[in-house]
Amino acid sequence: MVECRLEECPSLSASQKENAMPKKEVVNVGSAAPNPNLSPAVKFGNLVFVAGQTGRHPVTGEVGKDIREQTRNILDRIKTILAAAGTSLDNVLTATTHLTRVQDLAAYNEEYAKYFPTNKPARTTVTVATLNAPELLIEVTVTACIPS
Repeated sequence: MVECRLEECPSLSASQKENAMPKKEVVNVGSAAPNPNLSPAVKFGNLVFVAGQTGRHPVTGEVGKDIREQTRNILDRIKTILAAAGTSLDNVLTATTHLTRVQDLAAYNEEYAKYFPTNKPARTTVTVATLNAPELLIEVTVTACIPS
């Protein structure tokens, strides 16, 4: 068996190479207020890239009243998106969090730990001046894998 990188493999035609490469696939999930400017998530190979999710309730679209409720709304939405993509919170590799108030970090961490009790993903948390609406306190984006 000859091993070569796909793009350099002389025994494969251009169409075979194209068909062998993973393709981007949009993951669509019904939500209360879908954003026409973005996809909820994109699959590429065995990776799922979830767009930034805010504290709106997954069904009603209402913004949660505090950081705890907004965090639960976000992580429930992410859980639903990942299920639609064929994976779960157990397979989240990275999480990036934007908080508008550093004083909310402890409460956020408590809620986050309920969704990721063990085997936590790599995480980055930053404080930002504002999100796209003043009532939004947090936004989270994740990358997950789909296990073989």
